[in-house]
Amino acid sequence: MAVSMRDLDPAFQGAGQKAGIEIWRIENFQPVPIPKSSHGKFFTGDSYVILVTTALKNGALRHDIHYWLGKATSQDEAGTAAIKTVELDAALGGRAVQYREVQGHETERFLSYFKPCIIPQEGGVASGFKHAEVEEHKIRLFVCQGKHIVRVKEVPFARSSLSHDDIFVLDTKSKIFQFNGSNSSIQERAKALEVVQYIKDTYHDGKCDIAAIEDGRLMADAETGEFWSFFGGFAPLPRKAAGEDNKAIGSYATKLLCVEKGKAEPVEAEALTRELLNTSKCYLLDSGSEMFVWMGRTTSLDDRKSASAAAEELASTPDHPQSHIIRLIEGFETVVFRSKFASWPQATDVAVSEDGRSKVAALLKRQGVNVKGLMKAAPVKEEIQPYIDCTGNLQVWRVNGQEKILLSSSDQSRLYSGDCYIFQYSYSGEDKEEYLIGTWFGKKSMEEERNSAILQANKMIESLKFLASQARIYEGKEPIQFFAIFQSFIILKGGLGDGYKSYLAEKEIPDDTYKEDGTALFRIQGTGPDNMQAIQVEAVSSSLNSSYGYILHSGPTVFTWYGNLTTSEDQELLLRQLDFIKPNAQCKTHKEGAESDQFWELLGGKSEYRSQKIARNAESDPHLFSCTLSKGDLKVMEIYNFTQDDLMTEDIFILYCHSEVYIWVGQQVDSKMRAHALTIGEKFLEHDFLLEKLSPDTPIYVIAEGSEPPFFTRFFTWDPAKSALHGNSFQRKLTMVKHGVTQIVDKPKRRTPVSYGGRSSVPDKSSQRSRSMSFSPERVRVRGRSPAFNALAANFENPSTRNQSTPPPLVRKPYPKSGTPDSGNVAAKSSAISTLGATFEKSPPVRQVIIPRSIKASLKSPEVTKTALNSNSKENSMSNRIDAPSIQEDVKEGEAEDEAGLTLYPYERLKTTSTDPVTDIDVTKRETYLSSTEFKEKFGMTKEAFYKLPKWRQNKLKMALLLF
Repeated sequence: MAVSMRDLDPAFQGAGQKAGIEIWRIENFQPVPIPKSSHGKFFTGDSYVILVTTALKNGALRHDIHYWLGKATSQDEAGTAAIKTVELDAALGGRAVQYREVQGHETERFLSYFKPCIIPQEGGVASGFKHAEVEEHKIRLFVCQGKHIVRVKEVPFARSSLSHDDIFVLDTKSKIFQFNGSNSSIQERAKALEVVQYIKDTYHDGKCDIAAIEDGRLMADAETGEFWSFFGGFAPLPRKAAGEDNKAIGSYATKLLCVEKGKAEPVEAEALTRELLNTSKCYLLDSGSEMFVWMGRTTSLDDRKSASAAAEELASTPDHPQSHIIRLIEGFETVVFRSKFASWPQATDVAVSEDGRSKVAALLKRQGVNVKGLMKAAPVKEEIQPYIDCTGNLQVWRVNGQEKILLSSSDQSRLYSGDCYIFQYSYSGEDKEEYLIGTWFGKKSMEEERNSAILQANKMIESLKFLASQARIYEGKEPIQFFAIFQSFIILKGGLGDGYKSYLAEKEIPDDTYKEDGTALFRIQGTGPDNMQAIQVEAVSSSLNSSYGYILHSGPTVFTWYGNLTTSEDQELLLRQLDFIKPNAQCKTHKEGAESDQFWELLGGKSEYRSQKIARNAESDPHLFSCTLSKGDLKVMEIYNFTQDDLMTEDIFILYCHSEVYIWVGQQVDSKMRAHALTIGEKFLEHDFLLEKLSPDTPIYVIAEGSEPPFFTRFFTWDPAKSALHGNSFQRKLTMVKHGVTQIVDKPKRRTPVSYGGRSSVPDKSSQRSRSMSFSPERVRVRGRSPAFNALAANFENPSTRNQSTPPPLVRKPYPKSGTPDSGNVAAKSSAISTLGATFEKSPPVRQVIIPRSIKASLKSPEVTKTALNSNSKENSMSNRIDAPSIQEDVKEGEAEDEAGLTLYPYERLKTTSTDPVTDIDVTKRETYLSSTEFKEKFGMTKEAFYKLPKWRQNKLKMALLLF
């Protein structure tokens, strides 16, 4: 659709360039911008145009346009608002969804922008009314309806307005009363209290009393008597008959009409399908409560305006139910609209041009308007983080029939595709030990064992009084939290369980379980030493991928293969996994394109293979749904612009972000319904309410109220103080409205440092948990490291088991120090390194030297060990600079030592906002590189005093100084 200057109202120039809400009021048939201070204030005699711009995770800007019509607005104003909405959409490139909002019948999406409610005021501008002047406070009565979004309507101040079904707010000069009808729900009462708070803040400057009145309490207390005194004393309320509106809407047949030359004609068809919609025409889809105006991509602006006018005319007929009118552009249909059709292709074959939007941008730019952001918002760049404390305790069981077998520390990192596993991970939370209990299902695992795994995991959660989080994870769909917890693992073909063995025997299928002396091909993936996996794949050349490294072995023959698209980090991970899979074998290194004949022979000959990395489900913008499960039927309702306050303790909610599904279960949910939480997640994936072709293998979490993990609370602006309140939703909200909530200011949420696995190199004895503190007595491991890494580290310290095929490394010098290092005794240095490695098993005492994690890793690496054994190597100087943990400190009394052997840097180079940052340091321990003098100057204490503080206190001080 071509856009010219005459199509653009000057008031809309530059609109929708950044996220936020913009509002215009129709004055003299022209849109006039409303200042932000007046957003949410609507007058009954006016019409408004509201633009909501949302920045999505993929960088795109989504626009929703609403035009709100007051009950006393004129037809001319309403028509102008409708036309201006079409023009605004044209100015934004013709992609916005447009909603017609009538006072008292607004969509929940619209009301969510102005939480907790909107209370229109009498008056208007162009309609001829005058805005109501501020006068002496008068008594007003409001009715509140809605469980998630509250619809507020002022009703006559009379006893006849009250009923048993709704909630009423009586606003008097000195006190606000909330009257709870006996048939209203707890959730409705809680939401109505938000309206009470709004009235208190808006009309009483936050200074008035609050009283809650229960229907049927009679004169039980003074406040109840005071409430009824405003109505002339107590008298029973009559029972009102249900209205007929819902029946009329429920019986309304959905109709499709084609609009041509301003007239809407029915489209005859046996069933609604996408093929009925012509890109050069406009259509009306009338379902009674909702009327959709569908506008083809090639339709003109005049066609779209006439279609909108036809919808307005049809909706205003006397026998038509009250409707929301929603206008859509071809290619940008909403889920609700698409769901009305019997069939709708996943991706329509529509050429969506940037022509309209680019022309608008060029036009505005010539007029001097800043058009940056009009075309597309900058993509949100986020480093993937696990959002979980990675220093906790891990236990893993393999499911065998109806039993579970606890795995040793060395076996829990070896998972088989034919088996099912249960894992329990415990870590320090805000004020208690938190638990995550999950099941992992191999791709070829048996259904019986999957059910057994879920049943046994449920029993474990029940034993923890349902306070643990639960996860259901499938092979190949593992979330970042799973990688962070396991850190390093191998997925092997076949299985060890009786179920898998029985299946093979029954089907007479040869056992394909991994054998160390057989032929096997492993794909190596991950992001670092604390997140790396070796996945056994079919030993054929088509399993290769240019973006990964591979290990191929057949008996004593071992090959490593690097794809042309791999990085040095990928190659380092391959070497680490090689030392774990085949620690004593000689290997032959192959680069893609230079393979030997023997390599291809082991893979059954050369064939084509992929080059792009295996795509994983990307996280999308989150959606929150309330849900009910009745007789196996799941019904959901989306909650727009959600906050923590929308999570009601009596209900179950679904938080969906495409890559993962979270089921939040309130504390006061019935135990029988609580047991079906995982089923709710599975049914949500099955129904695919957002029509996104969801995989049934998508990870599902069940989150218990009061034990929300950080990887769930990150989707909210989370206040732990609200979680600590007791009682039902109404009782909690009443406490907040009457007394407020005491914010937790001296105990911030635990933050996982941005690093491999998010570990901190300075454990605090009182709060941190080391993985060496395992439930298993045989478990001896480096702090926070997986068994695989433990075995790997052991190999590094033992030169006899070192894989000699690893090429000579380029050794970094993490301990640069003034002076020329002496050659020293190689054996002594090797002993020093071994001694230093042994101390990593324990948390260092307060006055012991704290070695940053990056330096620990370099000491454990094969390169360092190999260098330490080679006295002729120049890189041997590194070990000369390390005097083991027996370094003698030269410390003044009352002052903690500097990090022995570390290079000291000025504060300006160490802080996170530095323009000249230091690169080769442990970013989680920036403060260790400060001199003792500058440390005391910045922190106001010595290093010794600092490291005696609780971990959360250390982090808070570091954050304040931009060192965290």
